[in-house]
Amino acid sequence: MMERYYNTNEAATDKAYAKIVHLGFEIESNKKELLQGTFGPITREEMFLILKGNEKELNVWKYIMSLLEQDENWIVREKAREDIQRY
Repeated sequence: MMERYYNTNEAATDKAYAKIVHLGFEIESNKKELLQGTFGPITREEMFLILKGNEKELNVWKYIMSLLEQDENWIVREKAREDIQRY
């Protein structure tokens, strides 16, 4: 049971990390487009809202990652407790 849960946590952590990295690239691209004025048919204000939305989403994913890391620490402690109880 613990092994399956750990694999799920590990997969969730990988997904969160990938999302954080992707959003980092997206935010840099948003900033570059705003500076250069190359944001297509939308207005500067709309582009700014997209940037702010991406920054907010990045903060949410960072928070999710911190929760997953706390959960992972719990899993490691539980596994150690199981190992100790075997002996």
